[in-house]
Amino acid sequence: MSRTSQKRLSKRTLEQWLSEYSVSHQNLVNKKIHWLCVPAIFVSILGMGMSLSVWFTLVLSALVLLFYMQLSTPLFLAMGIFILICLAVMAAMPWGFKIWASIFVVAWIGQFIGHKIEGKKPSFFEDLQFLLIGPAWVANNFLGGKKQQAVS
Repeated sequence: MSRTSQKRLSKRTLEQWLSEYSVSHQNLVNKKIHWLCVPAIFVSILGMGMSLSVWFTLVLSALVLLFYMQLSTPLFLAMGIFILICLAVMAAMPWGFKIWASIFVVAWIGQFIGHKIEGKKPSFFEDLQFLLIGPAWVANNFLGGKKQQAVS
């Protein structure tokens, strides 16, 4: 079994996830793009989901929160609050699927521009779980965490 496969199968701590994610997020411009685009992608996914199926989206959100709970209780709470804020934004701005999909596409274009500037490929090319670590990385930064430090 390759070292990469072993790493994927082992349970990583939040600190390990954030440390690995930070490797491809060192450039200040890329970081700022991610601080804007990751939350936009997150809320747009919720918006698209709510446009299609409220219950499915809420169940999926609960499963995502369970993933965060396994990593860190404060992260779970921060992401739970963020999801509630996203739901409030969607209630205040009841846009349809097409608007949320447009935000999703534009934010992803921003992400790839950031990685072009950084000169490194996105982390999720190595492990799809990094798609859930991106929001945790942003939350950690907003909660005062450093590059290698995580919400514990």
